[in-house]
Amino acid sequence: MNSPPGTAPLTGHHLALVAFALALGTFMQVLDTSIANVAIPTIAGNLGVSSDQGTWVITSFAVSNGISVPLTGWLMQRYGVVRTFVLSVLAFTAASFLCGAAWSLSSLVVFRVLQGAVSGPMIPGSQALLLALFPPAKKGTALAIWSITTLVAPVTGPVLGGYISDNWNWPWIFYINVPVGVLSVLVCWHYLKRRDTPTRQLPIDTVGLGLLVLWVGALQVMLDKGKDLDWFSSTPIVVLAAVAVIAFIAWLIWELTARYPIVDLTLFKSRDFTLGTIAYCLGYAVFFGNIVLLPLWLQTQLGYTATWAGLVMMPAGIVSVLVSPFVGRLIGKVDARWMASVGFLAFAISYFMRAEWTADASFAAFVIPGLVMGIGMGTFFVAMISILLDGFPPQRVPSASGVSNFLRIIFSAFATSVTTTFWDRHEALHQTRLAESSSVYSQNLQDAVSGLQALGIGGTRAVGVLAQGLEHQAYLLSSLDYFWISGWLTLLPLGLVWLTRRPRGAAMVAAE
Repeated sequence: MNSPPGTAPLTGHHLALVAFALALGTFMQVLDTSIANVAIPTIAGNLGVSSDQGTWVITSFAVSNGISVPLTGWLMQRYGVVRTFVLSVLAFTAASFLCGAAWSLSSLVVFRVLQGAVSGPMIPGSQALLLALFPPAKKGTALAIWSITTLVAPVTGPVLGGYISDNWNWPWIFYINVPVGVLSVLVCWHYLKRRDTPTRQLPIDTVGLGLLVLWVGALQVMLDKGKDLDWFSSTPIVVLAAVAVIAFIAWLIWELTARYPIVDLTLFKSRDFTLGTIAYCLGYAVFFGNIVLLPLWLQTQLGYTATWAGLVMMPAGIVSVLVSPFVGRLIGKVDARWMASVGFLAFAISYFMRAEWTADASFAAFVIPGLVMGIGMGTFFVAMISILLDGFPPQRVPSASGVSNFLRIIFSAFATSVTTTFWDRHEALHQTRLAESSSVYSQNLQDAVSGLQALGIGGTRAVGVLAQGLEHQAYLLSSLDYFWISGWLTLLPLGLVWLTRRPRGAAMVAAE
C-alpha cells in the first residue's frame, strides 16, 4: 500500500499503534472461534436447552465464517482493503453486542451467524494491511505481529472463556469484544482512511456464491454433527456429504470458467502458494486438533476446571509471543524454509513429549511440552505465510490471504471432528482390551475391591469406582495414541516445504 501523494508513510509510535489496532482485529476474530467452546454447558443451562443444542452456538459461527472468508478478495477489490476491514470490525463488534444480549438460543444462533458472516475479511485484511504498511526491511516484523495474535488467541480463548464462565455471566464472553472493536475501528480509520487501495467495479458471482454457501454449509454441519450421529451410518450425514461433494465439484467447475469468479482459483498456479498452503493447512490441522483435545481431556477425565485447563495451555502462547519478534527479524535474512522446518520439528517434539505422559503426571509435566510447542508456534506461522505469499503483487495479497485462511478454517474443522471421533473410538478399543485382561477372579482386582471396601466403599460402588478408573486409563491411552500419531503427521509436510522455492519475501513483493 503506497502512501498517497501528500501522505507520509507511518513510522514510529503511529505505526506501532496502527499495527496494534490491526492485531486486535485478528485477535478478536480468532478468539471467538474458541472462547465459547468451554462455556457451552453454562450457556445451554442459562437458556434452558441441552448441551447438544448449545453446540449450534459454535457451528453457526464456523459455517458463516467459513463461507465469508473466501469473499475477501472480491470485497477488497470492490470497496478497498481499509474500508472493508474497518466495516468488518465494526459489524463484528455490533454483532458481538447482540450475541451478549441474546434472549434465547434461536436469537443467539442468528446473531452468531451474523458475527461469523461479517468477520470473514478481518484476518486477511489485517494481514494484508500489516504487510503493506511496514517498510521492506520490517516485513518480517509485520508477519510476526500477525502470527502472535493468530496463535495466542486460540490458546487464550479457553482460559478467558473458562474464567468468565466460572466467575462472571456468559454474555461477557461476547461483550468483551465491544471496547476492543471500537478501539480498533477508531485507530484504523483515523490513520488509514486516506491510504485505501484503488477499487474497481466487479459484478458479484451469484452462482459461485450460492454454490459456495451450499457446499461449505453442508460440509461444516456434517463435520460438526457427524460424531453425534455416528457418521455414515446416519442418513442425514450421508445426504450432507453427498450435497457437499456435488456442490463442491459444481462450484469448482464454475469458478474455473467464470469471468469474474467469487474466489480466484488461479492463485494455485503458483507452486509456492499451492505447496505452501497444503503444508500450512496440514500443520495447522494437527496443531488445532491438539489444542482441542488437551483441554477436553484435562476437564473430562482429570478433573481440571476450565480455567486450570486453560492455564496448562497458556505458557505455549507466552513462549510464542517471546519468540515471534526474533523470527520476524530473521525471516528476511534466513531462508524461510529453515524457519518453517524448525516450527514443524518443535511441534513434533512437543507431541512426542506428550505421548510419554502418565496418569499421575503433574501440572508442570503438562506445561513443559507446551513450552516447546510455543517455539513451534512462534516460527511456523511467520515462515509459512512468508512462503505461500511469496511472489504475489500487492493487489493479489488479500485474495491469497483469504483463500489460505479459508482452507485453514476447513482443515481445522476436519481436525476437530477427526480428533474427537478418534479419541472416543480408541478409548472404547482400549477399554475393551483392558477389560479383557481383567477378571472377577483376578487376584489384583479382588485386592483392589477389598482395599476400597476397607475404606468404607461398598461392593457394588467399589466395582463402579474401578470401572471409572478403567475408563480414565482408556482415555489416557487413547490420548497418548493421538499425540504419538500427531508427532509423525507433523513431520510429513516438511517435504512439501522444501519443494517450494526459497522466498525472496512475500512482504518485499507486497511493497514493490
